[in-house]
Amino acid sequence: MNCGAARPRSQTETVMDLVFEYQSQLIAGTLVTIQLALASLAVSLILGLLGAWAKLSPNRPAQKLAGAYTSIVRGIPDLVLILLVFYGGQVTVNAIGVSTGLWGYVDVNQFVSGFLTIGIIFGAYFTETFRGAIMAIPRGQIEAGISCGMPKSLIFRRIIWPQMVRYALPGFTNNWLVQLKTTALVSVIGLQDLVYNAFTAGRSTGQLFTFMAAAFVIYLVLTALSDIGLRALERRYSRGVVRAV
Repeated sequence: MNCGAARPRSQTETVMDLVFEYQSQLIAGTLVTIQLALASLAVSLILGLLGAWAKLSPNRPAQKLAGAYTSIVRGIPDLVLILLVFYGGQVTVNAIGVSTGLWGYVDVNQFVSGFLTIGIIFGAYFTETFRGAIMAIPRGQIEAGISCGMPKSLIFRRIIWPQMVRYALPGFTNNWLVQLKTTALVSVIGLQDLVYNAFTAGRSTGQLFTFMAAAFVIYLVLTALSDIGLRALERRYSRGVVRAV
């Protein structure tokens, strides 16, 4: 018997070797996904705060504009809006350039188009999250700050912001986790994110299920870490409330 014969490799070992062979491609795609999610989050937070302010302001045009924004964006499928902004935006920008003569042909960047579109989409959801959080703050506390002579900036920083964060965090967590997963849609416009790179590796090796499973695990890790961090933040902002109960 040949004791030096190599042990045949199992199917699991072969699959893992294949994933490790393409690990640089998966890591690069994961980094693009994280960057896209964070960039779109910054846009959506800005739009969400502006939208909540507009809806709660006494200015009627601002209320109608914010209402139209949230109604239209939430009524259009995310994928349709991404395709519309990427391809339609490119056509529009180039048409303006040709008609005005100000610029030549412009190739719209997939990353910029992706994070702006996702930011606009979730800005509508954050608008309602922040609006509900602000409305949950007892009006008497704000009136007490006004009666004490506190300026609006101080009222916002000391009264509105801490409580708004506490009330908004559950909805914020849910929106962020969905937003993180929505970044997968940008693969349809050619951005080399996690899904695009995993699909490319799977198609080239004939192991599409293996690489889609790897993408599944990576997304699960990202959402789990996000959930842990946001729950810790929620406990921090609710610390005094928990003790009071």
